[in-house]
Amino acid sequence: MIQIAGLGKYLPETIVTSVELEQALGLREGWIERATGVRERRRAPSGESTARMAAAAARQALERAGKTIADIDLIVGASSGPEQLIPCTAALVQRELGAPEGKSACFDISATCLSFPVALQLIAPLLASGVYKNALLFSSEMTAHSLNPSEPESAALIGDAAAAAILIATPSGETSCLHHSTFSTFATSGAELTRFQGGGSRRHPSDPETTREMNFFEMHGPQIFRLASQYMPPFLTDFLAETGVGVERLDLVVPHQASGRGIAFVANRCGLPLEKFFINLPERGNCIAASIPLALCEAWEAGRLERGQRVLIAGTGAGLTLGAVLLTF
Repeated sequence: MIQIAGLGKYLPETIVTSVELEQALGLREGWIERATGVRERRRAPSGESTARMAAAAARQALERAGKTIADIDLIVGASSGPEQLIPCTAALVQRELGAPEGKSACFDISATCLSFPVALQLIAPLLASGVYKNALLFSSEMTAHSLNPSEPESAALIGDAAAAAILIATPSGETSCLHHSTFSTFATSGAELTRFQGGGSRRHPSDPETTREMNFFEMHGPQIFRLASQYMPPFLTDFLAETGVGVERLDLVVPHQASGRGIAFVANRCGLPLEKFFINLPERGNCIAASIPLALCEAWEAGRLERGQRVLIAGTGAGLTLGAVLLTF
């Protein structure tokens, strides 16, 4: 069994409102909030880095967990985009935090928007078995160079943020536990719908055929919504049936903040009361991999998340991948 011992966040100071974006992108007044549910989002300034953002969130999480960086023996990055291809962003965060040399292992896990819950699933047995004692898990996203202004829905939806969690084996006498987790990918129908074409071996940056547009984020929102609407309700229904936990026994639902319309649709189809959801999409936008841990942190700060409560984490990621995690906080 594992416990989230502390949560932290970092939000860039700059707030970009949907009104400002509509003016910049030449959109009708009110279009962005109607289409995405987002009123404002944060933007990291030029010169900021994902590692520094992650480190700021990590310091807060460490303090809240009553730990220091010297206690950490595992650092895991769980983001959609690394600071650079090599080394892993986790190593850069280790350096940013001034962690003792050689005291912690570092690696990254990338599952786009579901990176944080996928990492939870993979780290849990390592902590429960005692391979590691104290883990720092972070997600950090900054998107200024990646958003395509010619795709206004995705450009307006995305926000910047970092969030972090300190994970430990559950102390004796406490009930914290990761009960169940499931992930399913539908690549034949979904792999082309959310992507970066550039940056990899297929469209290498030095290839003369790699265009600037290939390095922009590409999202086909209506098709993704149709697929997610088809697959997500039965996926979540089956997941809850496998856990044996009825809707009435859930204290909190923390969704990936993909879209207001999508969250409401899934809640309705699965019989999940919307008042059990923690939604920060209007103020934060979709912060990609940082979305879920940021929502967890802000739910805790708002008094919506308390020790011993049963929490459902659910969402979608590129692929198309569906995911769900049930835990006792």
